[in-house]
Order: sequence, then structure tokens, then C-alpha cells
Amino acid sequence: MHYWVGSFCRIFDKKHGTPLFPAGVTAISDVIKIVTDIGNQIPDKSWMLYLLEFFNTQNIPVELNLICQFDNQDYFEAIFQGVNRYRFNKVLPLIGHSFMRMIVINKIKKQIRYTLTDQVTAQSEIFEFSLGGMNFDYVGANQFTGIEWWNKMGNFPYSIRYKVEVSQLMFGLLDKDDNESITFVPHNSLIPNNDSSGTSYPISFQNVMLRDKCVCYSIESGNCINGIQYSI
Repeated sequence: MHYWVGSFCRIFDKKHGTPLFPAGVTAISDVIKIVTDIGNQIPDKSWMLYLLEFFNTQNIPVELNLICQFDNQDYFEAIFQGVNRYRFNKVLPLIGHSFMRMIVINKIKKQIRYTLTDQVTAQSEIFEFSLGGMNFDYVGANQFTGIEWWNKMGNFPYSIRYKVEVSQLMFGLLDKDDNESITFVPHNSLIPNNDSSGTSYPISFQNVMLRDKCVCYSIESGNCINGIQYSI
């Protein structure tokens, strides 16, 4: 079975008094810190994902996720349209390390660039995925942060592998005068979302706040029925 819980990332629009996803977005990023290994309780043949997910105007998903598996093979993966495209092999998940994840869609080059940087060691790894002549709209329409479970042995979401901190949730806009330059702007609102299964998820979202004008939070063991609702 397949489950997810988390939030859509937004900025608060003072004019309309509501959170919205800005127009013209071509990039997203965050920082994920792996704080503690809680222990591997992932069922056989199953896996879970700590998500950084981007949707274009056609609702095509683009992801750079931390994946944890039943067999302790944990890694970061670039995903497009739900298909694994590249496993990062130079930058690996380590306890106590923070990792900047970035996804940039490039209309001129017709590609998606996935960048992963270990902020402790300064090691970076880049994967560029060519879309060729694919019908793909190079404009973002949504950004999601949270957890996804794949359970091949039962109908329930299971305990998380790591306690993590998620910060610097941002979106990027192209510089009008320089197609190679992107300006990143912080999200300050979160809209809860889940798989609508009506289940209870064995996690909790804690320490939700603004830091450097950017919304951040931690994922820990616990119990919840929805993602984070937060607005300034």
C-alpha cells in the first residue's frame, strides 16, 4: 500500500489574505538534516521517502528524495514521473549532516538539474536529466514536503527511520536579465495534505516556525492524521 502525509509549500499573499503558490517558479530547494537514527522498522521489500517534490502545470512530479529501505540501503534519489532516474553515490546520508536539495527546470536546455550538497563536507553532486522533445511545461505549480510510505507487506504506514529537520524551504525565480541566474525566495506558509486514506500516521511534526523568514519543522515519531497547517 501507498501512503503520504505532509504539506504544500506557499507564501502568504497579503493583498488577498491567503497562502498561494507564486507564478513563474522554475526551481525549488530545501535543507534536510538527519538528526537521529530511530531504528529500521521498515517491512520486508518496502521503503519510505523524505520528500522534496515539485509539480509543473501539467501536474508532472519531479522529486529529490531521501529513500530508506528495509535492507538498510539508504540513499538520495532523483525521480521524474514516479520513476527513479539517478541514485546519488558521492553524497550519502549521514547522521548529523545537513543536505541542501535543489531542483531546477531549464526550458532552454530542456533538462532538469538535481543538485545535492552535504553542508558539512561541502561535497556536491549534480544529475542533469534531459527531457529532449518531451511535452513538458517548464513552469512550477506546486511544491510538497513530507513523508511517503510504500508497504509491500501490509496495509499501514510504519515508523520512520530517521528523525529529521527540514528548513530553508524555498522557490526559485529566473532573473529577467540573466537566464542562468535564479533568485530563491522563502516559503512562509504550509497547507496540510495526505493520501485521504483516513489512516493515522506514526509521525509527528514538531518545532514548526519561521527561521530567517522561512518556514521549517522537524519530523519525529508520534501520531498525526494530517500534515502541517502554518501561516504567518
